[in-house]
Amino acid sequence: VLRFGKYVRQLPPGLNFRWPYPIEVVELPKVTRINRIEIGMRGSSDIRDASSTIRDVPEESLMITGDENIVDVDFVVFWQIKNAADFLFNIQNPEGTVKAVAESAMREVIGRSQIQPILTGARNTTEQAVQELMQKTLDNYGSGVLITQVQMQKVDPPTQVIDAFRDVQ
Repeated sequence: VLRFGKYVRQLPPGLNFRWPYPIEVVELPKVTRINRIEIGMRGSSDIRDASSTIRDVPEESLMITGDENIVDVDFVVFWQIKNAADFLFNIQNPEGTVKAVAESAMREVIGRSQIQPILTGARNTTEQAVQELMQKTLDNYGSGVLITQVQMQKVDPPTQVIDAFRDVQ
């Protein structure tokens, strides 16, 4: 509840009383909805829609590993609102902030890793490390966001050099 534009209180569910519109205004964020952000790709938000085309966004997905190789990482972040007051009033663009933090955290974790474990078996540890780093950063921001899951969709060398990469392997 905002009184004259200033945060006053948070109301529990059910019947509550407040002053009429010009004095008090109620903000209703969707705290139970799980939001999804795709990084490195754009596609349909409906998972069941198989006819949708997925468009690659190389500005977001190309990253350098610790052993100086380039890897193309597409991933999805699932998040929800943990604290409504912090979510509404501490950060200006919540979805953009979560996306920027996710991209930054993935670049940091990939930058500390070697390419071979990333391509083969270290998906779970990478996802877990990214989720923990994101949550820590967002808590430092006071964002009121809870990261529920990070899923790596595609991890490959870039398409331009994949043939040369396979020759070296």
